Amino acid sequence: MHESQTVEKYIGEIKGGLRPTMKITIMGVIGPAPKSFSVTLLCDPTDGSMDVGLLLAVSFLEKSIVRNSRIAEKWGKEEKTIPYFPFTAGDSFKMELLCEHQQIRVLLDGRQLCSFSHRVQPMQRVTALQISGDLKLTKVA
Repeated sequence: MHESQTVEKYIGEIKGGLRPTMKITIMGVIGPAPKSFSVTLLCDPTDGSMDVGLLLAVSFLEKSIVRNSRIAEKWGKEEKTIPYFPFTAGDSFKMELLCEHQQIRVLLDGRQLCSFSHRVQPMQRVTALQISGDLKLTKVA
């Protein structure tokens, strides 16, 4: 007997756009046989630009967490450095995205995992949060 794979697809509005001192909390449980999941901060899709303020792509196969952004239909330089790979199949986690003036800091279960300098300017253009992949969300705030 095996559990069916839950693939989550969540999209939520960031009211008023991303600004310093803002914190986004994502709580969930990794799927039983995870391949990947992603957390994406999107710019207002109605203006047609489809710019991405931050794509955080977690790969269980490569044990990597890749960060990138897309501006004017071009992806930027990937950032991959992480001190450790924190996710395990079936485990629950709490991820916090802390928006600061220069960067977004990513904390996992209270420990700093990585940071990403703002590339989309002004950062208030980022108005949506999208989460998808092999996880089950328990809370997004």
